[in-house]
Amino acid sequence: MIRKKECVAMLLAGGQGSRLYALTHRLAKPAVTFGAKYRIIDFPLSNCVNSGIDTVGVLTQYQPLILNEYIGNGQPWDLDRNFGGVHILPPYQGKYKTDWYRGTANAIYQNIHFLKRYDSDYVLILSGDHIYKMDYSKMLQYHKQNKAVLTIAVIDVPLSEASRFGIMNTDDSGKIISFEEKPKHPKSTKASMGIYIFNAGVLYRYLEDDEANPFSAHDFGKNIIPKMVEDGQPVYAYSFAGYWKDVGTIPSLWEANADLLGENPAFNLYDPDWRIYSRNFALPPQFIARGAQIKNSIITEGCYIEGTVINSLLSNNVYIAAGSVVKDSIIFADTKIESGTAINYSIIDEFVKVKKNSIIGAEKGDNVPITVIADNVTIGEDMIVPAGEIIERDIVL
Repeated sequence: MIRKKECVAMLLAGGQGSRLYALTHRLAKPAVTFGAKYRIIDFPLSNCVNSGIDTVGVLTQYQPLILNEYIGNGQPWDLDRNFGGVHILPPYQGKYKTDWYRGTANAIYQNIHFLKRYDSDYVLILSGDHIYKMDYSKMLQYHKQNKAVLTIAVIDVPLSEASRFGIMNTDDSGKIISFEEKPKHPKSTKASMGIYIFNAGVLYRYLEDDEANPFSAHDFGKNIIPKMVEDGQPVYAYSFAGYWKDVGTIPSLWEANADLLGENPAFNLYDPDWRIYSRNFALPPQFIARGAQIKNSIITEGCYIEGTVINSLLSNNVYIAAGSVVKDSIIFADTKIESGTAINYSIIDEFVKVKKNSIIGAEKGDNVPITVIADNVTIGEDMIVPAGEIIERDIVL
């Protein structure tokens, strides 16, 4: 019996997520709460299982404890397999040296042995900080049809935003003829989504050559991809037209959560044909008390609502007392909001306590920044937290 996998996925989940500030102070960015019930990593993991990819390596580095516990044996995503499944791949001490991952390419290089264990023909490389639904099997089919050695998923972006991405130019067949990482003067609006399919043998060769180069940043966008294009390799762009959001900043995280709201949300969590799986513990149903008001919001299991919630997303076990108003905000799990409190245009992390008659943030409007409260913080009675503040310590009288 031949024991091999056609395609193995490698999910880069070790970034520090510094642009999320207090929200990633104690956990990796892919473990940040999203959509009230989920964590960011649920989306690429769910995409894998929905696409028929059952072997995933999750490369961790920064603050991995909560992420590791959350993934566990992979059962919630149907990734608990005897051969394959999900595997946590942290940096480790080798026979001669130990290294932190020194770039995206180096992270994969350090785990070539994991890929070779499954003798895969193709390697799918993913980022752990994007919100989207994508059938990777269709991208793999496109890769095979073009006899490509590398296929890059691309999305069209406004020219004004193109300098934030890896940008590529293609010929009429879709072959990439030039690639620039975050160019100051982009020549195209075809932006890399950070999703790559490589022929395994070619990937190994380029990673080994890159590792031997002392001047390399060991990065796919800066080194591996430009080198392959320069060498004339058949590198193709796979166009994606669905919803995709990089949630690496406070504004983009808030916007992606807001995109779940409304009668016709920009991103639909309730598609029965493409389920998003999650490790969500058994909780009682949410309770909406008499006199409570909820408008255009997502309320997760275990919440107890006595006050008013407008245009907001509440994770599990959130308590909103009578006389409090939560508006245009995202509240993570196990947070308690006492009576008489106003919360506007804010992201509030897990296990926060906001005491009576406090005011957090300001009403959403042009140039009004988002307020952020880190996990386990207590905001005392009658406190005022101005718009745009990032609070990581208790504020009490």
